[in-house]
Amino acid sequence: MSDVSATAPKPSRGRDWLPEWDPEDTANWNSSLAWRTLWITTFNLILAFIVWFMVSAIASELNQIGFDLSQAQLYWLAAIPGLSGGTLRLIWTFLPPLVGTRKLVTVSTGLLLLPLVGWALALQDPSTPYWWLLVLAALTGLGGGAFSGFMPSTSYFFPKSKQGTALGLQAGIGNFGVSIVQFVTPWIIGFGLFGSIVRTSQVRTTPAGVTSDVWLQNSGLLWIPFVIVGAILAWIYLRSVPVQARGIREQFDIFSNKHTWIMTLLYVITFGTFSGFAASWALLITNTYGASVFGAAGIDALKYAFLGALVGSIARIVAGPPADKLGGGIITVISALGIAAFSIFASFQLNPESADQFPMFLWAMLAVFFFAGVGNASTFKQMPMIFDRRQAGGVIGWTSAIAAYGPFFFGVILASISPTLFFQVWAGVAIIGAIVAWWYYARPGAEMPS
Repeated sequence: MSDVSATAPKPSRGRDWLPEWDPEDTANWNSSLAWRTLWITTFNLILAFIVWFMVSAIASELNQIGFDLSQAQLYWLAAIPGLSGGTLRLIWTFLPPLVGTRKLVTVSTGLLLLPLVGWALALQDPSTPYWWLLVLAALTGLGGGAFSGFMPSTSYFFPKSKQGTALGLQAGIGNFGVSIVQFVTPWIIGFGLFGSIVRTSQVRTTPAGVTSDVWLQNSGLLWIPFVIVGAILAWIYLRSVPVQARGIREQFDIFSNKHTWIMTLLYVITFGTFSGFAASWALLITNTYGASVFGAAGIDALKYAFLGALVGSIARIVAGPPADKLGGGIITVISALGIAAFSIFASFQLNPESADQFPMFLWAMLAVFFFAGVGNASTFKQMPMIFDRRQAGGVIGWTSAIAAYGPFFFGVILASISPTLFFQVWAGVAIIGAIVAWWYYARPGAEMPS
């Protein structure tokens, strides 16, 4: 199918829209504009992921500062950002050709102020009703939704030969937002961030009875200045590529292509694993190895929760160039097999007799995150190779939208069934993904080698 930009009229939409853009014309490709777009959008994507996963960083702290939430309620609270983020991604998927990169990134970043301010206020009052916490958790999904607009927007600026590297960098560095918020939160809540301006602290009481003053609202307040700067940078420096569609309906042609659905499965297995476990891992550690299980010997989840997302993000960056060189299909096969193998291994560490078993569980989960990150990069290499430029942007947005439900489904399932059973079933799903990826994209004579 020919690119829509070649057949659709190109009306003037303002000075932020470039008159023409062909990244495959290497002699005239403006690489400086492409890389500038990548870095500014990536900075804002980091902030989006920080907001999207902030609930995962504070959920395990809520009962210690006076909230009274059940284990199931906490899992649901950590799951709701995935539900809203995935749903919003379904909307953001179709926006890049309609509103352009500049407006999309600027407005999406500005909207992050809503959950940041909302959580900063709610956390200062333990009597805040649970329903309002769920609303605020849903608002953090704005950060998840942004991904489906940011990534296609960036893909338009780069030739296919560089998209694996460019999108691997953007998604991988953007994913650092998850580990950043999970790493920074335990530190930043330890003191009054804005002095006399925000003086309200909470008393944290651990299961062991140790008390201390904390400022949990800092988990939201800290990022507000960065969000403002990010929105300003986007408005001043970004431009929009004339990859335009006549409307949303025209973009629905991606759903008649079976490879859209195959790549959705593969991205659910890779990014769904990353986002689902990143959102639930702190609670999983707390409920399996924490002080409520092993007393003083229990594991403090916030000391380790950031490591999973960190490893997955680094893996996504590192795997981009190999995917460009070897092809994304074979890397996706390896990724799915790795997720399956280490999910099975981790499942045997979920009924520990002592906290001494935690290192085995930790290393198993870090391996799961690593292979998930590898697959995140390889699938993003595959999509621009399988689809034309405009369709590839839509498929990237669509698949990332569905995979963004990972935190929701992982949280709900872990609140409902044995974690051991879930890990083993998920390993089976990953094996199916490996077989599908091999058949369609990696084997000799594959239908769409990518």
